[in-house]
Amino acid sequence: MKKFKFFISIEKEERWLNEQLQKGYRCTNISGLGIYTFEKTDKRYVMRLDYQDYLSKKKFEEYKGIYEDFGWNYLKGYWLSGIRYWQKESDDQDEIFSDRESKSQYYKRLMGYSLGLCMVFLVYSFVYYRDSALYHEGLWNMENSLFWKAFIFETPFVLLKLFPAFMVVLLAGSYYKAYRKYSVLKEQ
Repeated sequence: MKKFKFFISIEKEERWLNEQLQKGYRCTNISGLGIYTFEKTDKRYVMRLDYQDYLSKKKFEEYKGIYEDFGWNYLKGYWLSGIRYWQKESDDQDEIFSDRESKSQYYKRLMGYSLGLCMVFLVYSFVYYRDSALYHEGLWNMENSLFWKAFIFETPFVLLKLFPAFMVVLLAGSYYKAYRKYSVLKEQ
């Protein structure tokens, strides 16, 4: 079974993947385009996502080895995004972060991830919107049904133009959520 899904939040993606596991579908592959491949299973699995900044080959092998020693299977990870997908049969040790410090470091890495992507979209938005009107200038001079037809025709393109700004807002929200969780863990 294949499903297409797009996530901004790593935590929401993890929650959704675990919901699929609860339904009896184990994830076998994740493409970079948001296509998830599942297979039916009778076993109970759990999936966890981790975010790691760039890791050298040696550090990546060490990182992978630590998780594999605890029974986790490395499913997928992308060099560019840094999101790592881990899966194993469910038992009483289903968390990959065993203490408060490792959990707070995870949220700190998530804050960096969200902030980095947010800055990319923010810079792109400033460059793109600097000399660009959302609607074609002549639209506002049209009358009656011609105006409405042109307005309706151009609206999907306007929404596409606004996509980077929407991404800035979503990523800023993701950063703030990670920051709140990081702050709570640091205060304890």
